[in-house]
Amino acid sequence: MNMIEAVKAVFSNYATFSGRARRSEYWWFVLFNIIVSVVLALVMGGNSIVNSLWSLAVLLPSLAAGARRLHDIDRTGWWLLIGFIPVIGLIVLIVFLASKGTPGPNRFGSDPLAA
Repeated sequence: MNMIEAVKAVFSNYATFSGRARRSEYWWFVLFNIIVSVVLALVMGGNSIVNSLWSLAVLLPSLAAGARRLHDIDRTGWWLLIGFIPVIGLIVLIVFLASKGTPGPNRFGSDPLAA
């Protein structure tokens, strides 16, 4: 999966918290989001309304993609809340999000690599 496919997949599942997401889908979307945010900050200035609108527009799909990514490693999306714990929580969350998904179907659906 390349960046364009990943961004299309995330935005087509804008608020879908069910199912599973591959590592490539999640991390390509994260990279796309970072690139757009940096470009907007450079072009529009750090505290522009455009930056705020972009952040608001990608909040729900980012949470949904994160939950689906956690589903791929057979963890509930509620594990995203561990990111609120300073330092340790973020490290644990990054490790979870970077982990290889469970092969074959799990309680959250079929293997996205098989599709």
